[in-house]
Amino acid sequence: MSVVGFLYSFLIYPIIFILPAWIANGTPVIFGGGKPLDMGKKLGGKPIFGKHKTLRGTLSGVIGGFIISVLELAFFNQALAIGFALTIGAIVGDLIGSFIKRRIGVREGVSVAILDQYSFFVVALILAFPFGGLPNVVGLVVLIVLTGLLHRGTNVLAHKAKIKQVPW
Repeated sequence: MSVVGFLYSFLIYPIIFILPAWIANGTPVIFGGGKPLDMGKKLGGKPIFGKHKTLRGTLSGVIGGFIISVLELAFFNQALAIGFALTIGAIVGDLIGSFIKRRIGVREGVSVAILDQYSFFVVALILAFPFGGLPNVVGLVVLIVLTGLLHRGTNVLAHKAKIKQVPW
């Protein structure tokens, strides 16, 4: 395999593949705020998702992921279906993570290792799986590592830019 083929298979394609999920997960940090998605409702005396999961943030995540999916049509025939699945999976996965955190009594803004970094990623991959095109095993390992690093790095930057209250 050539160097270009190696880079494409194990780095470039996996990044292009997961980009709708990454964008869908990160966009709410920039464009979120406003009314909580759960409208302040509680389940068992605890918030369903919490005040940091907002209507505007959720919508911005969906729009951001969908835009990337449409742009990726230039590269892949199945980009729209896969990208939409990744986008919806990322949003749902993040909400599942928040729901779990509220159920176990974790306050908003407190980080739970693995759950915060990967719930969006895992659900996105599960929803995209039926459409095919997942990166190979090495590409997935690269994405797992990059997702953790990017999650941490972008959150630190968002905190320094005063977009987020906490750096995680």
